[in-house]
Amino acid sequence: MKFSRWAKLALGVLALSALPLGASAQAWPSRQPIKLIAVFPPGGSVDQVARILAQPLSLQLGQSVIVDNKGGASGSIGTAFVAAAPPDGYTFAVVFDTHGVNPSLIPGLPYDTRKDLVPLVLVGTSAMVLATNVGSEYKTFADVIAAAKAKKPVNYGSIGSGSLGHLAMALLGRSSGLDWQHVPYKGGGPLMNDAVAGHIPLTIGSVFVTKPHIDNKRLRPLAVTTSKRSPELPDVPTVAESGYPGFDAPAWWAVLAPAKTPPEIVRRMNEELNKALKSPAVAAHLAGQGITVIGGSPEVARIFIDKQIDTWSKVVRDNNIKAD
Repeated sequence: MKFSRWAKLALGVLALSALPLGASAQAWPSRQPIKLIAVFPPGGSVDQVARILAQPLSLQLGQSVIVDNKGGASGSIGTAFVAAAPPDGYTFAVVFDTHGVNPSLIPGLPYDTRKDLVPLVLVGTSAMVLATNVGSEYKTFADVIAAAKAKKPVNYGSIGSGSLGHLAMALLGRSSGLDWQHVPYKGGGPLMNDAVAGHIPLTIGSVFVTKPHIDNKRLRPLAVTTSKRSPELPDVPTVAESGYPGFDAPAWWAVLAPAKTPPEIVRRMNEELNKALKSPAVAAHLAGQGITVIGGSPEVARIFIDKQIDTWSKVVRDNNIKAD
């Protein structure tokens, strides 16, 4: 096939236009420090995950990796910042399970969760814990179910309306014909303060926020929401084994990039993240946050996140759940 002079010129222009992106990918990550945008404020689990990953990534890549907290609106403010960032491999998001809830919960998100971001790795998952004050009438998860079936008032607190704990309890209640009253709090600190004081009979929160109060004998764990028992709470039964087979509602953390990030950078960053996650020191630090490492390919992360979006969007619709 012969090309005309104009066709050759057009191909030449296209080739030249692709050079900066290719050159940028080849030079990565030497040009500037890398930012991990923690989409929640300092002190929480997202911030901790970002900081646990930053140090080994910096050593592996030979480049500074900086954690920048951009919290607000259930993580969507920081996520929007990353979605709009140049796709050059220097800005990534560390997100929480709210990432899978926000598309159905927050009207008018300034980004398309599936189209504007590419998952790099699923860092890990953690159980949420249904717990009660040690002086409570609830000694087991079966006691809670019995009270709900007897139409007694059963109130539980979560870290906020639309939180994964709220949605997990809504899913369990609707699928089982149980009616309980949600009491939203402004975060894990206030929730745990009221739980320890006995002001709220039940709480649902991550291992990260709940386990310290279980360890000091102020809260009694009743069940965990993952399909398997939590390594940090091996004696606590799952909801699934307590009469609700198939129930699985994990908390989770992932690292994302802007959607048009060059494939070679996506591949390399995935490799480096997996290398970090396989480090015994990193795994131990994450376990200290109640997180079980998952890792794997970007495709593994994408499939998991897409399933979370589909699962929780249905729960939000079915229960007419609104954000705070």
